[in-house]
Amino acid sequence: MKRKWVLAVAMAALMIMSLAACGKRNETVEDEMTAAEGTEEKEVSEDPLVVAIWDTNQEPGLTKIIQDFTEETGIKAEIQVTPWAQYWTMLEAGATGGSLPDVFWMNSNEITRYSEYEMLLDLTDRIAGSDKVDLSKFPQDIVDIYNWKGEKQYAVPKDIDTIALWYNKTMFDEANLSYPDETWTWDDFRSACEKLTKADGSQFGYATTPSEGQAGWGNIVYDMGGYIISEDKKTSGYDQENTIKALEFVTDFVKDGLTPDYETMTENSTSALFEAGKIAMTTQGSWMLAELCNNDYVKQNCDIAVLPKDAVTGRRVSIYNGLGWAAAANTENPDEAWALIEYLGSQKAQQKQADLGVVISAYEGTVSNWVNAYPDFNLQAYLDMMDDLIIRPYSKTTVTWENMASEKLIAAWTGKKSIAEVCADIAAEMNGYLAEE
Repeated sequence: MKRKWVLAVAMAALMIMSLAACGKRNETVEDEMTAAEGTEEKEVSEDPLVVAIWDTNQEPGLTKIIQDFTEETGIKAEIQVTPWAQYWTMLEAGATGGSLPDVFWMNSNEITRYSEYEMLLDLTDRIAGSDKVDLSKFPQDIVDIYNWKGEKQYAVPKDIDTIALWYNKTMFDEANLSYPDETWTWDDFRSACEKLTKADGSQFGYATTPSEGQAGWGNIVYDMGGYIISEDKKTSGYDQENTIKALEFVTDFVKDGLTPDYETMTENSTSALFEAGKIAMTTQGSWMLAELCNNDYVKQNCDIAVLPKDAVTGRRVSIYNGLGWAAAANTENPDEAWALIEYLGSQKAQQKQADLGVVISAYEGTVSNWVNAYPDFNLQAYLDMMDDLIIRPYSKTTVTWENMASEKLIAAWTGKKSIAEVCADIAAEMNGYLAEE
């Protein structure tokens, strides 16, 4: 998916216009009179806060949590779901037009852009004065994603996601194979794929795509000693020897017919193929639980294990990330928007988010009941993957270089270029973007 960002000058100008145009919603005559008298009595808006998310799977659980919030505060809020493919376009249009949702999800890909142009409500002082939000209870890596230059906190962490291995027990039984477990290496994974792939093309051992960095091949890169971006965010890791080695390992699955070809994957998601019984294994993020655990075929045939580890390094890495709850800088209801974010970041709401199985909550000590949300599956595998975590690679221009890398990797997936050649191209262009940051 490609997303364009408006020119800085246009963005800044429109931001100023939108901020200047914002006003208070539902002001009454009494409000104006009391304000004139030096008192501050505000009515709670009758219009619900607009809460924007992109995942329909999380909507039912989050709706229950927001209903609790409304019962406690009297503040109404309404979730609006915009699919990922359109979500950032929707936000961009809102940012340039002065009509951002009141509260919305933010991630590491986009936070820098919105922070730089001050499109987000500064939560720093509000957090400091809160008795509900304690940032020390959240993973520091995720807190830092939403902190601008060490000065302003623009979002409160929402969740943590890890990656695990889903497998089809029925297919393993038919192939007389033992199920994946913590002893598996990526070599064991490869061997199983060979036995689980059928010559007639009706079944494959695995499936992956060039764009599945976090949920797919990115974990193998770090397992094998490679990296995507340096810790100081100044240098690409795509041209590193171990990164190339890992990506060659992955693309060999495609070359050897152990996965569907690239053309097939442009028409089908890996989760859809797994749910249709076309692939025996898939690596998926914890954010996919609601979809997979509620699928009838998956419930009857499948389970979860930890990812394989590398036989040489011994590492079993999960790339992880965490969304943040942010608010529009020009929301007409900043106090109400903050009240909702504060509630969503509280231990109480984070605990309920985990208990309902929505996602792995980010608040320390709230995940113990999460494994019981879907008792027929081994959810503990996702928690076990927290033993070796790498924060999802990001920088100021993540969207640009990530989309570029995905596009260039297609040539390797289709066999038109070698991985070494493609990785050199990616590294050169990515280093150019990083230098301009």
